[in-house]
Amino acid sequence: MGEMVSYRSNGGTSEGYLAIPSGGAASPAVIVIQDWWGLVPHVRSVVDRFAEAGFVALAPDFRHGEPASKPTEPRQMLNSPQMDEAATEIAAAADYLAGRSEVTGKAGCAGFCAGASLALWAATRSERIVATAAFYPRLPWDGMRPEWADYAGKAAIIHCSEADGTSADEGVQTVRRAIETAGGNCQTYDYPGTAHAFFNEDRPENYDQRAAATAWARTLELFRAKLG
Repeated sequence: MGEMVSYRSNGGTSEGYLAIPSGGAASPAVIVIQDWWGLVPHVRSVVDRFAEAGFVALAPDFRHGEPASKPTEPRQMLNSPQMDEAATEIAAAADYLAGRSEVTGKAGCAGFCAGASLALWAATRSERIVATAAFYPRLPWDGMRPEWADYAGKAAIIHCSEADGTSADEGVQTVRRAIETAGGNCQTYDYPGTAHAFFNEDRPENYDQRAAATAWARTLELFRAKLG
């Protein structure tokens, strides 16, 4: 139901996959951040699901049409200036969405794996992003020193798999404390018996239907409460 669009970013042009709800009324926006692999069918399907739930949704294409062929390629991104560039692209995506007539102005950000880490960080890079949802984020970030002060009045949820150490993981707790110290709200949720990527239907060896449905419902609840 979506389409590829272009928008201004980082002094140039970025592309992303955009889906708009039917009905014509202005809606809040959600930015969807890819995991290791790029703008793959799973990420597009999440964008479509957000649109079906009543949000204007956009997934920026950080890899510019070239999905990763192996995890080592995008993992390099976690320890390089590319993470900062990606965060800047997310802020530009929020500005682009705010300028569309279909959007009310506020935005949420949801991400998966490495993209979940970026989604959490995104709220510190754009005043438009007021709610974030992180599905099994890769934490901590070696080589990065994110500042969390801009989380005041904002909210985050972190969906934790058992395989990643649950919410007891020190990286998750460090981020939770930092967000709350900055004046934001952060809820963590554990999904017993789950593997990393339990939300991804395209990975049947990891997918957990019950956990995925619960995490999705909690994410929609947060975004509807915070984005209006």
